[in-house]
Amino acid sequence: MDFAIPEEIQELCRNIEAFMQQHVYPLERTHERWSMEVGGPAYPPAVKALQAKAKAAGYWAFHLPKEAGGAGIPFMHYALVNEILGRSPIAPVVCGSQAPDSGNAEILWRFGTDEQKKRWLKPLVDGDIRSCFSMTEPEVAGSDPRLLRTTARRDGDDYVINGHKWFTSGAHGASFAIVMAMTNPQAENSYLRYSQIIVPTDTPGFRIARGVPVMGDYDNHHAEIWYEDCRVPVTNSLGDEGGGFIIAQERLGPGRIHHCMRWLGVAQRSFEMMCEYATQREMFGSTLSRKANIQDWIAEARADIQAARLMTLHAAWKIDTQGAHAAREEISLIKFFGAKVLHSVVDKAVQVFGAAGVTEDHPLSMFYRQARFARIYDGPDEVHKMVVARRILAQYEGKS
Repeated sequence: MDFAIPEEIQELCRNIEAFMQQHVYPLERTHERWSMEVGGPAYPPAVKALQAKAKAAGYWAFHLPKEAGGAGIPFMHYALVNEILGRSPIAPVVCGSQAPDSGNAEILWRFGTDEQKKRWLKPLVDGDIRSCFSMTEPEVAGSDPRLLRTTARRDGDDYVINGHKWFTSGAHGASFAIVMAMTNPQAENSYLRYSQIIVPTDTPGFRIARGVPVMGDYDNHHAEIWYEDCRVPVTNSLGDEGGGFIIAQERLGPGRIHHCMRWLGVAQRSFEMMCEYATQREMFGSTLSRKANIQDWIAEARADIQAARLMTLHAAWKIDTQGAHAAREEISLIKFFGAKVLHSVVDKAVQVFGAAGVTEDHPLSMFYRQARFARIYDGPDEVHKMVVARRILAQYEGKS
């Protein structure tokens, strides 16, 4: 594995950092929100204007190849870029790389028909519309998606979809959803029972019940959705019927490491805030930076961030060289390790800031909510640990 970073990527990272300082952080402080209404504009004017600047500079859709409208950089280099974008929740939006649109764009590019790409992928990549991914259900454990109950019954040339979803991130203001639904209930292999289907959000029977409040945050896009006799053409199916799990793994594997890359940015920014504050805040005759326990936290946080960074780069390198399927173990490892590091670093930063750290005067409160949630979404940490352990132990079975 070669850790050398080409000069053009180093320059790209420096330029993005400058772009963040000049444009993104000021916009972040305005707390401007985009439309929460189905059928409304995808983004508010201030965000659209900044997206235009990002496109003109070439800072757009880093997750996609050039022929799909993206930047077309290797996955390992995307890890470096994504860490910088992860420093602000607004930056991925500004640069057209935000979830869940990034994952939806990837599977549309890989599995979509020409018509689907024309109707959904192009405007999505261009930033003219937004999308959502509708898989998790409140009635069943999300860690075992074979339990999903939403159905898509074939009726002539249509699917009629019925089911109940929640944590459909990005639903408010989205133009379409990609929903995971059972199309082949009789299939002997339970992994071949489900398909992924594109559902325009203006389809009769698609109903957003609410945005699910998360740790006191009521202004979010984690929607609860009902599909009630929601009828869409069979041609809206992504890939082959019954191929929903295959597509889900192709989407969620790289998607997990996308999150890990951005977590590094959150952790690094929290670390820098902690160090700066510790050198300024005085108590009992000296600054916090002179206290032994604070120095311990800073050293531990630096080690944890660097370990997570190296693990993320290794996983990205393996995806580049051998593909996402070969990197399944590395992706699971960094998912639960990166979530633990994120939580640990942000928690230390909040403690150094004291009461100020839990206010909305600083981004640490938002980062803390994100850090706690990170241990659950994209598969809870316990499932990833179980998967890794089983793969390791399988190598030792029968040896004794």
